Amino acid sequence: MLGEEHSLTNDFPEHINTINTLNKSDTDFAEKAEHYNKLDKEIRILELDGAPISDEQMHQLKHDRSELKDWLYQRLISCLLYTSDAADDMQCV
Repeated sequence: MLGEEHSLTNDFPEHINTINTLNKSDTDFAEKAEHYNKLDKEIRILELDGAPISDEQMHQLKHDRSELKDWLYQRLISCLLYTSDAADDMQCV
């Protein structure tokens, strides 16, 4: 759908605690998550404005967002594999 929000917390609500923990403890994750969320917002705005860029440019933006999302999701999953059940004590490898 056009203009649909794909923020990490929106797409992965079951991982909100892990996302928050990684944003605080993993600078690489935090930087990529920030870039992902900015890119997602840019895409939403462009879609709602009738995509005033070429189809190729829009495809590239969506591709970049997808690549980032894949990296972030893999980091989330790897963190979950190495953590205890207590979110406050999360220590990712």
